[in-house]
Amino acid sequence: MKIGFDAKRAFYNNTGLGNYSRDTIRIVGSYFSQNEYHVYTPKNIQNNRLNFLKGQSQYHIHEPQTLIYKIFKSLWRTFGLKKDLEKDELNLFHGLSHEIPLGIHNTKIKSIVSIHDLIAIRFPQYFKHFDRISYINKSKYACQHADKIIAVSQQTKKDIIRFFNVDERKIQVVYQGCNTIFQSQLHNNYKNGIITKYQLDSKYLLYVGTIEERKNLLTVLKCLEELPDYSLVVIGSGGKYKQKCLKYIKKNNLTSQITFLSKLDLKEMAAIYQKAELMIYPSFFEGFGIPILEALFSEIPVITTLGGCFSEAGGPSSSYINPSNVEEMKSEIVDICTNQSRRKKMIEDGKIHAQKFTDDKIAKELIKVYQSI
Repeated sequence: MKIGFDAKRAFYNNTGLGNYSRDTIRIVGSYFSQNEYHVYTPKNIQNNRLNFLKGQSQYHIHEPQTLIYKIFKSLWRTFGLKKDLEKDELNLFHGLSHEIPLGIHNTKIKSIVSIHDLIAIRFPQYFKHFDRISYINKSKYACQHADKIIAVSQQTKKDIIRFFNVDERKIQVVYQGCNTIFQSQLHNNYKNGIITKYQLDSKYLLYVGTIEERKNLLTVLKCLEELPDYSLVVIGSGGKYKQKCLKYIKKNNLTSQITFLSKLDLKEMAAIYQKAELMIYPSFFEGFGIPILEALFSEIPVITTLGGCFSEAGGPSSSYINPSNVEEMKSEIVDICTNQSRRKKMIEDGKIHAQKFTDDKIAKELIKVYQSI
């Protein structure tokens, strides 16, 4: 097969949709290297996380060729890409982040779209008006015109059916995985070196994710205020909401307990996961939650949100709480850090659950969907 990918996020984003896009391209290309994979990006930006493309003959990278599309890159993805796909004689195109080119259903090329969440419909307050309308319209168009929809969780599948009135037979749930760097233990000397490099405490809690209102870091900070003997490492970047969190930290004298890190390479990030006491992921809503999976592979316990998709990622023994309840969060942190038998069971069950999300399993599920159309 000749398979194309919308790879903008793979080149431009280092979190979330970027991770999903890179991992999808990488694992399908690795396990089914007999196919041709055409990777379409508005600009071939240097990104070390895409080094797996180098020297691999099954991958072909494409950028817009005409002057107008080089200048107006978003127009290329929506209107111009279809002609490039036809010229390259693709059998199949996979839109990795909620959208497909306009009119692709009028070509001979089959199409699949991955839908990660419909948060813009569920929680409009988290989006600027224009961004929200654009996001919803692109997702709805893709779901209506793609030959197949991949939902990254059962929760997302239910939302697609509910909000877009799509026949459930058109939707296939294929879970996300995570980068292989998280799937094996790093050498202790390296991990200790990273702790020293970033001057982290020997014991710390971990938060991973964009620092925005929906991800709910502020509740964790309120919890830390009542746990003066605990420290927190935050991996992620943010804007206005981060400033709100920083003001809270300063006002409540939490500076010595909190360390903010960003722009880490994946190996450094994996080391920090593996040395953490536990990870707290108190988001109000997600499509899946890759950091939960990264934590389970890293052999640390997880505290996350009750309901939604979180149990799909977290498995049977992660801790599920009301993410707004400071007392419940505090109680779970203390119990998991001090109750060694519970902690051991959470880690062991987490490792077993994580094996559902290994590269080989996801690659086989994806290629099965491709072949089905």
